[in-house]
Amino acid sequence: MPLLAFYCPSNLSGSGQRQGQAVRKSIEAVLREYSIRLMALEGVVAVAEGLSGRRPCIRVLVARKTEDLLQKIPPDIEGYPVLVDESGEVRALG
Repeated sequence: MPLLAFYCPSNLSGSGQRQGQAVRKSIEAVLREYSIRLMALEGVVAVAEGLSGRRPCIRVLVARKTEDLLQKIPPDIEGYPVLVDESGEVRALG
């Protein structure tokens, strides 16, 4: 089973921002970058943008929540919280 590594730069000097001031990617950009890696995890059936309270978050839908799978999904990605929901198996209609 592949191990995911998520990189979140803490200092983006030369980016036009003051040193120590974080530059945050849009959630759409973060989803484009990480969806394929999350979907590659066995048991993940969908990845989507969602809300946690009023804050944008990354929703990961899994067929079954298991400790093994939860350990492979990070609690946040590039500053966005990751929420894991059990949805059951997803099947195409038709």
